[in-house]
Amino acid sequence: MLKVGISGAAGRMGRAVVAAIEEDPELVVGGLFDPAGGSVGAQPISIHSEAIEGCDVVVEFTNPDVVMDNLSTWYQMGVHAVVGTSGFTEDRIEAVKVFWRSGPPNCLIVPNFSIGAVLMMRFAELAAPHFEAAEIVELHHDRKADAPSGTAAATASRISRANPDQRRAVVSSELVPGARGGSIEGVPVHSVRLPGLLAHQEVLFGGAGEVLTIRHDTTDRSSFLPGVLLAVRKVGELPGITVGLEALL
Repeated sequence: MLKVGISGAAGRMGRAVVAAIEEDPELVVGGLFDPAGGSVGAQPISIHSEAIEGCDVVVEFTNPDVVMDNLSTWYQMGVHAVVGTSGFTEDRIEAVKVFWRSGPPNCLIVPNFSIGAVLMMRFAELAAPHFEAAEIVELHHDRKADAPSGTAAATASRISRANPDQRRAVVSSELVPGARGGSIEGVPVHSVRLPGLLAHQEVLFGGAGEVLTIRHDTTDRSSFLPGVLLAVRKVGELPGITVGLEALL
């Protein structure tokens, strides 16, 4: 039976992961860590990272500001890490590789645990070479700490690799700074933050006389949990650092 620690256990996703692990007969909660403290049901949440010591795997759902320090700690503990924290650009992934090196322990960085979102990214990658240019609009709830989302960043990187020559007749000048969004490897990304949203993304491809839109909507956090549990079970079989849930599908 795998002992699973949860870092960021006081957050919305952290609490959902605790409940999912408690319901899984092959997994057991090994420790809960969050600087906010508190409890999940009858289980106390420690404010000290030592609570993760002795776990087989730690699931990391924290803030982008602290995730790098946490990952360094888990590596030193020898604990496999499944990372759901947002904000992992290519530069940040390269920074993890500097201190994580090769496994074990292993580290799986997942921009999105939803099976539908994984497929959306793959469909976008397949479509990219067939269109002149692409843009991404990602929409999230107003409590999301960062922008753009990790899913948007990963999607833009894949599109750029599949079609590095983004072609537009005019490069529009911005009358208002930020009106054209941010650029990730040449692909514009627009971030919307509104109450009432959860997690949504549109990828728009433009070509002569046509536009293709690929959209994914997350309507409940329960859609992430099957992917989290799959990652927890399989991260020990992966080589060192891996990015994306598709490595397990």
